[in-house]
Amino acid sequence: MKAILMLEDGTKFYGTGFGAQTERCGEAVFNTSMTGYQEILTDPSYKGQMVMMTYPLIGNYGINTEDAESSRPWVEGFIIKELSGVSSNWRSVMPLNKYLEDNGVPGIQGIDTRALTRHLRLNGSMRAIISMTDFNEKRLLGKVRTYPSIIGRDLTKDVACKEPWEFETTHNLQLITHNYKVVLLDCGVKQNIIRSLAAIGCAVHIVPVSTSAADILGLSPDGVLLSNGPGDPEGIPHVIEQVKKLIGKVPIFGICLGHQLLGLALGGRTYKLKFGHHGANHPVMDLNTRTISITSQNHNFCVDTESIPDNMVELTHINLYDKTPEGMRHRELPIFSVQYHPEAAPGPHDASPLFKQFLGMMEKNAKKN
Repeated sequence: MKAILMLEDGTKFYGTGFGAQTERCGEAVFNTSMTGYQEILTDPSYKGQMVMMTYPLIGNYGINTEDAESSRPWVEGFIIKELSGVSSNWRSVMPLNKYLEDNGVPGIQGIDTRALTRHLRLNGSMRAIISMTDFNEKRLLGKVRTYPSIIGRDLTKDVACKEPWEFETTHNLQLITHNYKVVLLDCGVKQNIIRSLAAIGCAVHIVPVSTSAADILGLSPDGVLLSNGPGDPEGIPHVIEQVKKLIGKVPIFGICLGHQLLGLALGGRTYKLKFGHHGANHPVMDLNTRTISITSQNHNFCVDTESIPDNMVELTHINLYDKTPEGMRHRELPIFSVQYHPEAAPGPHDASPLFKQFLGMMEKNAKKN
């Protein structure tokens, strides 16, 4: 099945299509993970984006029922060097090709992914289109150039839950005593964030991204977690306003987009990275202990912590690749956040203590009150 990938600057790659035989647009980014393609495909933070895997062989262990981060894939398209013809894993229930086909996601293989990675590194992430139905290059270029940028767009409304719900622990978590209630503001949450909270003894109440601060506080939480999610944090000013109203009322932990929302709610600014951070091998230094964690990351925007007024936050973590901020904490209030994903496990457990730090913050706040 012939397929074409066209970038907004006119760069094009011809290859072989797989997955859904259709046409889709999105912002092209590259991910440097060697494994974990199922988690990547189902991460709601990838809504609006096409993901290219830099590792050359993808699909060799198929798709299983346990590793998904949500109920469906959210990527707009999937770009790889080679699709494995064999799904060799005892947990596999279907091949990657069928999974994408069943969920309407187009893929392209057989292109020079090293050349595309270099192009995106030099020129930045950009809009792209995958097509298996239209090969008119002029027409495709027109389509991709009229596709809206992710800057300023609210993509959270497409991926967040529509109604509040409470996480029910699985059999291996039932013996844990749930001493603290966490309200999780769902901006596009990954399931393992919810499981990580339950594993440290939290009753987790998940609420839609549109939930007001008053309604969140009305649930009498011991803490609030602001989740990951897709797109530009400045594209959801209504959420920023509600986060402002939570500050000082309850302990807050922000992850990825939640970190960016906190930065904006505290009066700072965010900016778009040239090609973002997408992968499971990013070294992050804790500036207090000087220890280094290998982290999983997926973001296009970054908080300028120095723009937050009155020196109210302390920079706690930096990315060792480009020295960009990766974490902060409020100097007075029980608030902290990180840009990376502590619920993922590339380290394999380097960043997981952050959930226990959140638990300790709630315990200390409960004793004080």
